[in-house]
Amino acid sequence: MNKNDIANIRKQFKLDNDLLKVKDIFNVYIRKESSDIYHQESQPFSMLEREQQELFMNNFKKVLTGKLDVKLFEVKFLEHAEDHTRFILHEGLQADDVDEWKEQMLRIVEKTFKDVQYEKDMVVTFIRGEYFKPTKRSHEEAEVSGRDEVYMHPFILCSMNQTEQPKRTLVFDYIEKEFKSNVVVDSIINMASPKAGFLFPCFTDNSADVNRVLYSAGKANQPDYHFIENVLNGEDIMTAEDDKAVFEFVVKEVVGDEVDTHTLSNVYEEINRMMDEEEGAEEEVPPTLDYKDVERVLKVSGVENVDTDLVEMAFQKVVDDEKYELKASNIVPSYTSKSIKINTKVANISISPKDLKYVRQVHLNGKRCLLIEVEEDTMIEGFKLIPETSLSR
Repeated sequence: MNKNDIANIRKQFKLDNDLLKVKDIFNVYIRKESSDIYHQESQPFSMLEREQQELFMNNFKKVLTGKLDVKLFEVKFLEHAEDHTRFILHEGLQADDVDEWKEQMLRIVEKTFKDVQYEKDMVVTFIRGEYFKPTKRSHEEAEVSGRDEVYMHPFILCSMNQTEQPKRTLVFDYIEKEFKSNVVVDSIINMASPKAGFLFPCFTDNSADVNRVLYSAGKANQPDYHFIENVLNGEDIMTAEDDKAVFEFVVKEVVGDEVDTHTLSNVYEEINRMMDEEEGAEEEVPPTLDYKDVERVLKVSGVENVDTDLVEMAFQKVVDDEKYELKASNIVPSYTSKSIKINTKVANISISPKDLKYVRQVHLNGKRCLLIEVEEDTMIEGFKLIPETSLSR
């Protein structure tokens, strides 16, 4: 799934929407001490009070919110695994009977808490429903609207939420006219910040892929690898931070620890150019770089004497899979926003990768200085700065 596929289904999670129908909801309450099921409850989603429906819909949106490879990860199922979750989910997806669907979901709950003890009580929520995607209209004058013909995709979504104990508060009793300590024993389910979740199957454009599941992490760049491997039976994943770290290691192995802003700017510009070309293609496939692509990028960026074997060996030092490819979007800071942070003892500066070429470190009167080339007058607190000296390039 790309970001557009995820955005398309996420925006459908709202009430009174004919493009998404949630049929059944199944809640399972797990006690932290024993990891046993304390309570389970299933009913048609339409039978919930409207306020509860809205709470759940917002929670499901949270599961599908975040950047790919940062909070959301498309996980490919392992080919072989004992009690494979892919088959459990597929059987649950095909189940006509609600009890049969619940039975399959309870198998996932059992796998989730088999070897893990959470710090707080947990509530695992499963829903099953249907996602309708309109076909694209051939032209504006078409007699049949895209909403009249749709692709129908059944799905299962899981959301894991921890409980919080309510705080003791002081209240005023208007009837008895006295102050009282308000003690609430009911647990509060934190639905604003899901600890984990997943969507099955993955959707790419108008097709469903039952060989992949979209996993949602609780925190950015902190996926639960135990959950991915042992509960979802998925292959290893790399976060955006992992990709960035691999790329930086490889570049340092080839270029060294020191680099000028001109070269670094060229590297970012070349990778961004690759991304722009892919966005213009009919089929949007996120561009990736293997060691040969990294070698080419460095050469195009002006790095001299780039050794092919050195680049390949650098890759092999940090990545086990010799066929692994880095996602371009993970290794380049946001190109048009001020995503690069330059931190010095004197000042912290934010700049966009495309403007990095205007920044240089120079020596002036025996001191290191940061030089920023500007086209307009520089204003500080309403005052226009006066040029104090000129530097030769």
